Amino acid sequence: MDYPQIVSPILHFLHCSTPQAWIDKARDPDNLPLLLTDHLVCELKAAQTAMLLVRKYVADKQGADALLAWLQPYEAFAFREGPEPDFVALHKQIGKSVMPRTDDPWGQALIDSMVLLIKEELHHFWQVREIMQARAIPYVKITASRYAKGMLKAVRTHEPLTLIDKLICGAYIEARSCERFAALAPYLDADLQKFYLSLLRSEARHYQDYLTLAQQVSAEDIGERVRFFGEVEAELITTPDTEFRFHSGVPA
Repeated sequence: MDYPQIVSPILHFLHCSTPQAWIDKARDPDNLPLLLTDHLVCELKAAQTAMLLVRKYVADKQGADALLAWLQPYEAFAFREGPEPDFVALHKQIGKSVMPRTDDPWGQALIDSMVLLIKEELHHFWQVREIMQARAIPYVKITASRYAKGMLKAVRTHEPLTLIDKLICGAYIEARSCERFAALAPYLDADLQKFYLSLLRSEARHYQDYLTLAQQVSAEDIGERVRFFGEVEAELITTPDTEFRFHSGVPA
């Protein structure tokens, strides 16, 4: 895999690189349990975001219920201290067969890209969980970072502008994940480095999928709105942050 080639468009898209102060804190072995725990939750939240988009804008009741059922065991484990399910067995149940079909080309594009994204993010979720188990890191619930909330605060409140903004936010969150995996990988042990670099291709594709969907649903060019959210995102990444998380800013 050509890592620089994958990451190059992302570095061009983002308005700033991850500050060295964050990398220094993230590479400290004492912070690895927290980082992996937050990474696990971020993968689930990415799947939830994609699920909510399909449920709100495209899915019929059957498809909406199927999506909820896919995520329910993961959510029960991560957010409600439910029993740990067999993630490998769960993953085999996920497919497009129960998803709604639509005559709307944009709606079908949303279904196709988001269902693939959900499948990949849930796969990453249990890969992170396996790494935690192999290192005897228990799963402990943690608070969310300010990052996604800070992005969504700037979303406009009427459709289709709400949808366009949410898709652009999704693009930035996926792009930042990709950039952080690449920035952090050189400082990690061989197993973790290999895993983080293996995630780059899917994260890079996810950000492009979100941008494509946003432009397709918009009657206007979205360039100005993309730049606006780039500035919002960069501020969250480069300003002091009291909590250390996967998408946090400069450690305060």
